[in-house]
Amino acid sequence: MGTLIYGSGAKIDIDDRLLAHLQLVITSKLRRNEQFLFEWDHDEAYSRGRTAIWINPSVPVHFQYVGSRRPALNRAWTEALMDAANSVGGLRVVPEPAAH
Repeated sequence: MGTLIYGSGAKIDIDDRLLAHLQLVITSKLRRNEQFLFEWDHDEAYSRGRTAIWINPSVPVHFQYVGSRRPALNRAWTEALMDAANSVGGLRVVPEPAAH
């Protein structure tokens, strides 16, 4: 279980495989100097609800992985996440589709 750290406040525990896909999407958007909303549901084992943060290129973002090996990326999942990030609703975790 990795962690996405945004600025000095938000720390989100995320599975390494999902985190690798989110890293690709988030860094792609930030490279283009795009701002966007990122929303996720809380792990129901710990709390209920959801959180949303506005991702801005001027705020540091860190991706910490527990595993030492890079997971294989699913292009279809990356595209689905990018489509969400480019939508009015912003980036949300979507289920992983079958690889092309």
